[in-house]
Amino acid sequence: MTGEWLAVSPEVRDALERGHAVVALESSLIAQGLPPPHNLETARAAEEAVRAAGAVPATTAIDGGRAMVGIDGPLLERLADPEGCPAKGGSRDLGPLLGSGALASTTVSATMRIAHAAGISVMATGGIGGVHRGAARSFDVSADIDELATTPVAVVCSGAKAILDLPATLELLESRRVPVVGLGTSELPAFYSRESGLALSHVARSAAEAARFLAAHRTVPGSAGMLLVQPPPEDVAIAALEVAAWIDAALQAAESDGIVGAAVTPYLLSHVVAASDGRALRANIGLIVANAGAAADLAVALGALS
Repeated sequence: MTGEWLAVSPEVRDALERGHAVVALESSLIAQGLPPPHNLETARAAEEAVRAAGAVPATTAIDGGRAMVGIDGPLLERLADPEGCPAKGGSRDLGPLLGSGALASTTVSATMRIAHAAGISVMATGGIGGVHRGAARSFDVSADIDELATTPVAVVCSGAKAILDLPATLELLESRRVPVVGLGTSELPAFYSRESGLALSHVARSAAEAARFLAAHRTVPGSAGMLLVQPPPEDVAIAALEVAAWIDAALQAAESDGIVGAAVTPYLLSHVVAASDGRALRANIGLIVANAGAAADLAVALGALS
């Protein structure tokens, strides 16, 4: 189950050996996605949501040349401290980061790969990466897409981040044979918003039904990941037209400031948070915690099938 590069916490190891439900949680939202003190508070709230649903949380990170699966309080605090400047690790970065011994958070793609290596089949996040606007010129497409197409881990989220090209992202997921299943919704959520106008082909009305979909998917030769999406909670969701206006302004500011590459996403998200007077931050936090709970429900239901 583990190799020398993996450090699985005793709690997570015991749960896996006993066949109990475990949910992997990414840590880039702690180190890069949310401002302090919200980042640490949200990480702890997400772990508590997993526990409340009857599963064991396994937040992942890179530290001291090992991939940590189920990190402790002090490491959470180090990731949440901006003065520590933890790196941001995608799946392509795992080797160099492990070799350097650096402290790094894990994105969706890196978390999926670490989770699979540890024997964890379900993870939760806020929103995946996808096809960036203008990707026809920049070729800027998140590694999350290819990781879903190759690594057999189910990801529960609120769709792709709203700053992305959502129609192109959904099309590419289809091209890469990644099933997208709505959890109680027939429409792809747009991260901060419950609506995107993009219809989904598959809907699960309960965690038990979603678990049956996932279990059947895994019996099909060549199948890998599955994306399960649910809208943000109604009390924090924001109308799509409002979000679109904030994103347009953020994109113009990014171009004016010469922001490119990996710096684009955090720049745009911080711009949207400021423009929304904090409403986008509240929505982000709310959906992260809700998705953690939904992933735990899925993991518990999946365990009941087996």
